[in-house]
Amino acid sequence: MDFTFTEEQQAAVEAARAVFSDVAPDRAPSPALTPGAVAEDIDRQLWHELARTDLLGLTLSPDHGGGGLDPIALCLVLRESAKVLARVPLLESCAVAMAIQRYGARTFAAELLPRAGRGELILTVGANGRSGHDPAELAVSARPYGVGDGETDESPGGSGWVLDGVQSAVPWAQAADWIAVPAHTAGGRPVLALVPRTRDGVTLADQVSTSGERLAEVRLDAVRVEARELIDAAGCWDWLRSLLTTGTCALALGLGERVLAMTAEYTGRREQFGFPVATFQAVAVQAADRYIDLRAMEATLWQAAWRISTDAGGPLPTAGDVAVAKIWASDGVRRVVQTAQHLHGGFGADTDYPLHRYHAWAKQIELSLGPAAAHEEALGDLLAARPLG
Repeated sequence: MDFTFTEEQQAAVEAARAVFSDVAPDRAPSPALTPGAVAEDIDRQLWHELARTDLLGLTLSPDHGGGGLDPIALCLVLRESAKVLARVPLLESCAVAMAIQRYGARTFAAELLPRAGRGELILTVGANGRSGHDPAELAVSARPYGVGDGETDESPGGSGWVLDGVQSAVPWAQAADWIAVPAHTAGGRPVLALVPRTRDGVTLADQVSTSGERLAEVRLDAVRVEARELIDAAGCWDWLRSLLTTGTCALALGLGERVLAMTAEYTGRREQFGFPVATFQAVAVQAADRYIDLRAMEATLWQAAWRISTDAGGPLPTAGDVAVAKIWASDGVRRVVQTAQHLHGGFGADTDYPLHRYHAWAKQIELSLGPAAAHEEALGDLLAARPLG
């Protein structure tokens, strides 16, 4: 398998590194010392810099003022963002924009996407449902105007839809202009609604992530959306969920790589019995195991991103490769930060040192869009339905 990146993808990485080089992981207060959220807003300075360097429109088509690159390029940029714990909705905003571009109405996309690429609009998505365990689309119902709960007419005509339900742990919702809400029709068909945050019937309740970032419970009470604001194309929500999951794997990889580098730097300086602890066999073996984890995370990530980018076929649907990537990402990033804490000793818990921040972010990433066990179950279902060999 050839994992060589194109010149355009490599240029995106170089641009991202230039932007993130000025970002300090401790720009916000420590989550260990802050009751509630570490900040009320995203890192606006960084968001504007990403827009200025065209990284927010990287995956949009040139028709919308973007660079026309694929999800692989987005994952490359996300990988760099995680190394500095960038506090911006880069994954959510870009993923939703790509879903609108791929599945949404052309006039709606032409109106929304150029502004999203310029950083003038922030998009986010509710992907956790009510509890984080059940499919997100089951947490919200969508029915055409004038259709009661017991009726099954799924044709909105020219009037639009009504949404009722709750999405919990929606990232960056308070800062977002539009929230993508997966929902289900009376017939059980998944759809994706684009809802302005200030729309009548939308209420937000503050929640806080493990990493100290501000989340929201988004409640929709008879919220009306226009027909063009609801995407009912087959496969839209599944595709967006797969992209979000794969992007989360990219964040896990970038974070894990930075943590292992921090560990190598520390154990190379820290001496016991007159020798750097990195020269001790027990330390070297643990670090080597974590390096293997990262290489497995990398290989499975690019396989999943390639499947999403190309729609290439395979023995299993794309969801199978995405599940494998998330299994490795969730388990791998947990093992990397746990080993890092162990090899740093008490120094790893010092709140003046950034390792504890990476540990908190790693735990958030590990569980986001399902832990390893959930994806193992999904992969098992796929294998049972499509026996290999």
